[in-house]
Amino acid sequence: MTITSAKTPHRFLSALRFNRAAGWLVILAVLAGWLTACGKSGAPRELTEVILTDATSYFYLDPSIRRQPDSRLPVGIFDSGTGGLTVLEALLTSDYFDNVRHVPLEKGDGRLDFRRETFIYLADQANMPYGNYTLENNAELLREHILKNVQFLLSNKYYRAADTTGFQQDKSPVKALVIACNTASAIGKNDVVNFLRRAEIHLKVIGVIDAGVRGALHQIGDSENCSIGVLATATTVATNAYPTTFGEQARAAGKTGKIVVFQQAGIGLAEAIDGMAEGISELATGPRDAYRGPALDHPTAKIDLAILERYGFDRQANHLLIEGAPTQPKAIQINSIANYIAYHLVSLLEQIRQTPGAPPLKVIVLACTHYPFFTDIFQTQLERLYNYREDGQFIYRHCLAQDVVWIDPAEFVARELYEHLRASNLLNDAGVCTAEFYINVPNILNPNIRLTPDGQFSYAYKYGRQAGAIQEYVKAVPFSRRTLSPDVIARLATKSPRVFTLLRRFNQQNPKLKFLPDRDRI
Repeated sequence: MTITSAKTPHRFLSALRFNRAAGWLVILAVLAGWLTACGKSGAPRELTEVILTDATSYFYLDPSIRRQPDSRLPVGIFDSGTGGLTVLEALLTSDYFDNVRHVPLEKGDGRLDFRRETFIYLADQANMPYGNYTLENNAELLREHILKNVQFLLSNKYYRAADTTGFQQDKSPVKALVIACNTASAIGKNDVVNFLRRAEIHLKVIGVIDAGVRGALHQIGDSENCSIGVLATATTVATNAYPTTFGEQARAAGKTGKIVVFQQAGIGLAEAIDGMAEGISELATGPRDAYRGPALDHPTAKIDLAILERYGFDRQANHLLIEGAPTQPKAIQINSIANYIAYHLVSLLEQIRQTPGAPPLKVIVLACTHYPFFTDIFQTQLERLYNYREDGQFIYRHCLAQDVVWIDPAEFVARELYEHLRASNLLNDAGVCTAEFYINVPNILNPNIRLTPDGQFSYAYKYGRQAGAIQEYVKAVPFSRRTLSPDVIARLATKSPRVFTLLRRFNQQNPKLKFLPDRDRI
């Protein structure tokens, strides 16, 4: 068996001018305000120490709730944004087991596997997309975000709104953790496991990468030669986690064929799906400064004019932003989800086409939780490329198996979670399926944050912060019409109906949200 990877300090005092007496008063006032907003001093600190020892910190984990897992507790899930709701939808629709004998069945038993379980979901929306932290050489800050997400799920704390000072303490801790984010799984799963071990918290951590690889290898014969495509964020690609895990699992499974793993970094796609300014703008009529997606001069995601027709970009409305003549543009920016998908699939197939001896592509892993929302567009674009011709010749057909299998790792996360809960006697036999939904928004009471006019962290601030300062950059607040865009709400209603049903129940019936005005309920 051969596995081949085809690679591709805070200075808020510096500006103060003061005399000696008045100056110290100013310093003390500013410092007091900063401590109130941030919950700590500016000196770099080790996050694990803060969580485990600093009782004055918001991040402190009260020992009274660091107890052994209980079957009545919820399952905790987090992602960089709303994409991880595709994983929750997979859990809610899972029917792979006989729920009496707890053995896998080919067609299930007609009863949903998690019909009695409760869930808590956290979207780290303010800090997403995670895929850009390594591009900006700040992976340590991403690791800090991941541990803060875990701290939230383990704790009982949340805020009602971004402009409130006191936090609530009536959220339940969790009995298992699902990292519903490929990037977080690649960069931070080991950190999470090590933190839990040090905290003496016995909690299973399930990441989507191991699950996705198992699902992909299941589609490949023991001696079969094939290529596997991994569509992921730039950070997931940079870690090489998928090729490494494919190698480990293929060897363990006795695969003897040649397997070549091609990775394609989905620059801008997750941002576009979540409607972030770095990826997409409904109002734009021409190229714009906030854009960070593929471009003619992008260092790692270049739009190649020599193959412009192969992308098949939709140029209707403002779906493609062009400066200059269409045949010889000075600038091109992608401005629709379908065009992002077209660009990244062409880029993936170009890798295979230009690799001598590469076997046909048989499996594609949707290695970002945002992508399964648009599986139908991925499939339509791949079919277009299978039939695409130039001068009567098929350009990509030799690169593709006749039937390409799409893998959503969420299905295999569901299987692993059920088996763990059963083996650990943590299945809830008496509960009713419910969920709570929280989202990280900028902490507007922290004077150090920097926002764009639409209330998001500026790009420079988001990726330029210093790891170890451990400020309270964000606040975890409930999902509502205040915190979710209309597009995201509409997408959930159509593409994740079971999640949407639980979300509405959370907004309308959960006593924690009795403060929420009717106009803000979903």
